[in-house]
Amino acid sequence: MAFQKPHELHARRLGRNVGVLVTLIAFAALIFGITVVKIANGSLMEAYDHQPRTSVLPMTEQGQ
Repeated sequence: MAFQKPHELHARRLGRNVGVLVTLIAFAALIFGITVVKIANGSLMEAYDHQPRTSVLPMTEQGQ
């Protein structure tokens, strides 16, 4: 059984598929990069954990 010559439609689909692949890889790399930066700077972030944040409390004098 001989292989047929690919139709031009398949070439266009291949181009679109490669474009979608590149877009998905770029999106995954972006999400990965954001995650790495957030983890690296995690000690600087304060999440809402039902505790008063000392950085938002008003300044008070010692002993009062």
